[in-house]
Amino acid sequence: MRIAYLDCFAGIAGDMFLGALIDAGVPADVLEEAAGALGLGASLRIETVDRSGISSTKVYVLEEGRVADEKPSAHTHEPKHSHEHEHPHEHKHAHGRSLSEIRSLIGAAKLHDEVKSFAVRTFELLGEAEARIHNVPVDRIHFHEVGAVDSIVDIVAASAGVHHLQVDAWHASAVNVGAGTVECAHGTFPVPAPAAADLLRGFPTYSAHAQKELVTPTGAALLRALSPSFGPQPAMRVKAIGYGAGAWNPKSFPNVLRLSVGEKTESGFADASGCTDEMVAVLETALDDLSPQVLAYVAEKALAAGALDVMLTPVIMKKGRPGTLLTVLCKPADSPLFEQMLLTETSTLGVRVRQDRRVYLERKHTSVETAYGPIRMKIGLHDGEERNATPEFEDCRAAAERHGVALKQVQQAAIAAYRR
Repeated sequence: MRIAYLDCFAGIAGDMFLGALIDAGVPADVLEEAAGALGLGASLRIETVDRSGISSTKVYVLEEGRVADEKPSAHTHEPKHSHEHEHPHEHKHAHGRSLSEIRSLIGAAKLHDEVKSFAVRTFELLGEAEARIHNVPVDRIHFHEVGAVDSIVDIVAASAGVHHLQVDAWHASAVNVGAGTVECAHGTFPVPAPAAADLLRGFPTYSAHAQKELVTPTGAALLRALSPSFGPQPAMRVKAIGYGAGAWNPKSFPNVLRLSVGEKTESGFADASGCTDEMVAVLETALDDLSPQVLAYVAEKALAAGALDVMLTPVIMKKGRPGTLLTVLCKPADSPLFEQMLLTETSTLGVRVRQDRRVYLERKHTSVETAYGPIRMKIGLHDGEERNATPEFEDCRAAAERHGVALKQVQQAAIAAYRR
């Protein structure tokens, strides 16, 4: 399994991500061709620079041969923000673009569909964040600096690099957001700026080492679109390491984003027992005034949206009322999605959220032939040694209905075939 790990000890910005991709082995041509495909007269300038003794790659976006006005890193420049046009007669910023305009621009480019999809999703995340901040519909948001040429190129070129890597799973460290204040279109705000702060909701963040803005909205949106699992670097055989440089170059703090790419080791992210573990978000709420039909609907909806598991547990609540504890397990990056789902779809007034360590067996699948047709088996492994083997329920149910036999008969036949 091919995985990648982003070490965000100096935050993340669009230019830093591009530099890390190139430094980790993505051909520069991949990113340059994506920039050119947009038809904006943009190109890339790539340099090897020193950041506190670390050789790293710095990427500049050129517009008609000149460095674009707004550099992607916010370490020494204004943050990339979008703005709402409250009045139709307002003067439109020279770089203002609506989400629909950006969708059309990307859609018309000669790029792989997956590259377009990732880029559009990144802009949608930015638009949704700005819409929440300004309390307006997303279609009323016009991107200013984020809609400028260099920022569009950042996101589209990054999408092309992500597609080229063909990573099966992304992981990331906690994100250093920096400290201090930053000047935005609506005034002076504490770091991180509003759009970046919104996009980082649910992610593990901290502030250290620098009185600077270390995370730009573009960087935060790319991180949100990647939807990584957060925690220490998982057990992996690292094949490539890339360092992407930001603009700021202090003496004692390496202002770089580190990207490690490699293969997940056979035992995965192993604890002392050799089992695989990861951090998961646990969301729960107790309900005593909601229909069982709605509870079942919410559980199904959460699973369809990518929850790792959903549980409904009978509980006794205050005043002796019987109720249900609704528990959702998900990736930490997906926590905001399920928080909103529970607050919207149920009658709860609040949701408890925490992160737990989950230990699990490695899994693989195989298929066995039975008198009722092929049945898939789910195998649980510990250090390469089998611990569990279970027939897939849906396969067994379909076979039982097809042949008019008891479900347990098909399950027993599948287990017997596997043991043989």
